[in-house]
Amino acid sequence: MKRIPVVPGWFGADGDPDRFRLLGTRCRSCGAVFFPRADAFCRNPACDGTELDETPLSRTGTVWSYTDSRYRPPAPYLSDPDLPWEPFTVVAVKLAKERMVVLGQAAPGVTAAGLAVGMAVELVPGVLHQDAEQVWTTWHWRPLGGPA
Repeated sequence: MKRIPVVPGWFGADGDPDRFRLLGTRCRSCGAVFFPRADAFCRNPACDGTELDETPLSRTGTVWSYTDSRYRPPAPYLSDPDLPWEPFTVVAVKLAKERMVVLGQAAPGVTAAGLAVGMAVELVPGVLHQDAEQVWTTWHWRPLGGPA
């Protein structure tokens, strides 16, 4: 099946799950790191830099906050109304090295009840949706040492 990233350029692994990373950008002028990536100018209000380099972000962090999604979000969220809604957990993860918080879904099987603020988590490849022809890939967060 053809694998398609849900947002091209936001993550990658060169085919190696152990190298899976979110991809941000770093400003050459001030060193600030951004995710989602910035491609035109530095988002730091104190910097007028326009030279940005792609930079892989940390694969681990700590839970900053979390919640669960128990209802089907309204448009423009896309979901098949003929399928039952499956709740999922959203995790805000603090990356210490980059000094930022990144949101993402928890890995399948990880619920809000299984998370705690300050818990160590790792980035893993995920699947948002698939059909007979395509797999739309994304990223997930799971507790360190948790189930695959």
